Amino acid sequence: MQETIIRQLKSIVGEENVLTDEMDLLLYSYDASFPESKPDVVVFPRSTEEVSRIMALASAERIPVIPRGAGTGLSGGAIALKGGIVLSLTKMNRILKIDTENLVVEVEPGLINAHLQMALAPYGLFYPPDPASMKVCTIGGNIAENAGGPRCLKYGVTKDYVLGLEVVLPDGEVIHTGGQVIKNTSGYDLTRLFVGSEGTLGIVTKATLRVLPLPEAKKTMLAIFDSLEAASRTVSATIAAGIIPTTLELMDNLLIRCAEDFTHVGLPTDAEALLLIEVDGAKEALEPQVQAIEKICRKEGAREVKLATSAAEVDRLWLARRTVIGAAARARPSLVIQDVTVPRSLLPEMVSRIVEISRKVGLLIGVLAHAGDGNLHPLILFDSRIPEEMEKVHEAEKEIFAAAIELGGTLTGEHGIGLTKRDFFPLAFSPREIEVTRSIKKAFDPMNILNPGKILPE
Repeated sequence: MQETIIRQLKSIVGEENVLTDEMDLLLYSYDASFPESKPDVVVFPRSTEEVSRIMALASAERIPVIPRGAGTGLSGGAIALKGGIVLSLTKMNRILKIDTENLVVEVEPGLINAHLQMALAPYGLFYPPDPASMKVCTIGGNIAENAGGPRCLKYGVTKDYVLGLEVVLPDGEVIHTGGQVIKNTSGYDLTRLFVGSEGTLGIVTKATLRVLPLPEAKKTMLAIFDSLEAASRTVSATIAAGIIPTTLELMDNLLIRCAEDFTHVGLPTDAEALLLIEVDGAKEALEPQVQAIEKICRKEGAREVKLATSAAEVDRLWLARRTVIGAAARARPSLVIQDVTVPRSLLPEMVSRIVEISRKVGLLIGVLAHAGDGNLHPLILFDSRIPEEMEKVHEAEKEIFAAAIELGGTLTGEHGIGLTKRDFFPLAFSPREIEVTRSIKKAFDPMNILNPGKILPE
């Protein structure tokens, strides 16, 4: 990158907020997925005005800009595929307003999800979207990917809580979408368009979010199965019975063993599968739900159903669930976590397909799922130093995607298309649908400088 551009960036944000050292660039060359590509520079704006000036400069010089939060994305969305500027929004991390009367908050994009949760708790409020990486991921990244999490079965995903946005467009112009009202049907829903756009249409610099009162009580259960299929059936049976738990998470034996080896919380390592189930709401309404869920679990073949009896026990169970992806490295040194969704009634079929694919390609594939949504996260375990295994990974990915689409599902439920799935985009969308998507991208970013090379196949 030209030294004159670097000097202009330093004049906008200050020298201390511009990184050009080779080691720094290496650290920003990857996210939580597998691809790597170094940017030319990393810049840390601290205000909407600075983001606007950076984008105006990038637009004038036709320099690619890649928005980045905490780098926890799992689809290569924060990779500087074509060099350019990585725009790290982590220093824009303030809570600007907590409005308890209207149940809304206004925040900057670099705010960590868990920090928002902690700030809301003293007011008796919470923000429902809770990705597994909530202790490190940012609100801006959650908005870019339309993140979900375990609670989304009952409460919905990020798009259901974003009321309004301040967005810097690729040419540096600033627009505002939505507002603080719950109901708004004025014109096209631009807010929803930006949510899940993976940083390809604009850069969110402020967000107005809907929050909710904390539930009065919750109960957490662990159902243990000797059959993965039986655990999968239980998910469909629970929803079919008219019960909507807060969370309904599934783990297979491989991941149970990895999680227990790491956390030592007492998971049953001989079980073929477990369901982590949580219900919340009015205290008097929970016991009937717990009894009904336990009855369904036992009817479908659960060998044991445990009810957590203390907050510490609940925390231990969730520690195992939220750390299991990292813990899977104990089985193999490398992993790819995929993200497909199928109609939840077909969850048992998709689980069976994944088991079959694992046997066919000769790789370990752990089954992890936000099962109540039909959202599966197959963990493909391998050794990246072995070229033959990398080929098997690609074969497994392709077969998993094809199976999900065949069953009426999607390529991604919450991780996004990004770079890692863009070549599979035509599996799920017709040529006309892809053309319409390209036209939307072109309308916002005619020079294709904002996170280029993502989502759409080239």
